[in-house]
Amino acid sequence: MDDWTPHRRDDGELLGWIRPSGDDWVAVDVLGRTVSDPVDWLVAEEALEAHGLAWLAEPWMLEDDGRPTRVRIVEVTPDRDGIAGRIVVKAEDYGDITRPASEPIVLAWPLPARLRPPQPGDPDGFTL
Repeated sequence: MDDWTPHRRDDGELLGWIRPSGDDWVAVDVLGRTVSDPVDWLVAEEALEAHGLAWLAEPWMLEDDGRPTRVRIVEVTPDRDGIAGRIVVKAEDYGDITRPASEPIVLAWPLPARLRPPQPGDPDGFTL
């Protein structure tokens, strides 16, 4: 990540990085996922701007023992200065404040394969 350049919104929030790829550049989001092909620098910036951060607030699925569990991302801390990053999730509580708080689940950064967006057929918490 030493040659990755942070790209921030106008308010200073980190959207991701732009890293070299040969003579071109690749956009990488805050979870460490590639969000563009090798492109011109300005196109990589546009890719990160279009990708945004709103998707972090969406539900995610955590594969645990072959069963997907619906979770929410509560923290993303990328690797920095030789310190390993982390992604923290919690079990989906659907905004129920009477439900006991779930224990946070700490995962390695970048995005591990067992944390993924929902897919058709995943449990949604509303269907029995």
